[in-house]
Amino acid sequence: MTLTNARDDDGGIRLAAADAGLLEVSIRSAGLKMTAPRLAVLRALTDRPHSNADTLFGAVRTDLPGTSLQAVYGVLASFTAAGLVRKIEPAGSPALFERRVGDNHHHIVCTRCSVVHDVDCAVGHAPCLTPADVLGFDVRAAEVIYWGLCAQCQLDTTSRPAEHTDTFHP
Repeated sequence: MTLTNARDDDGGIRLAAADAGLLEVSIRSAGLKMTAPRLAVLRALTDRPHSNADTLFGAVRTDLPGTSLQAVYGVLASFTAAGLVRKIEPAGSPALFERRVGDNHHHIVCTRCSVVHDVDCAVGHAPCLTPADVLGFDVRAAEVIYWGLCAQCQLDTTSRPAEHTDTFHP
């Protein structure tokens, strides 16, 4: 699904309307009432996966200037509870949100610039990891976060090694 601003030609308007329609269907399919703030947050999250609430608030405020940060948090909480979005909480970072749900994938985070990418499950099915002792739990998911330097930060540190400092340590 491509979410772009509608262009002036009819094709762009139809594309933007179709994308909004798909987002509305997603919201309703999750058992939630369709509201302008919910649509705006879902659109922003579609365009900006792995974003925190502040980033999403900045994007939503452009379209809905009357929206508050608290409203964005409320929308994210309802989306998470409904299974429409996934909340991830890398150590030392604010909670991040994404629309990719239901496949128990993992994440890789750059310790220098904090970019986050999805990493497919190592085994291919949930929970992707098997603990030595489940202690009576019914394990349904496992979350792994890999830490390292992204390709761009590796290039930057190769060309300027004296300037390299990790900004985040798990």
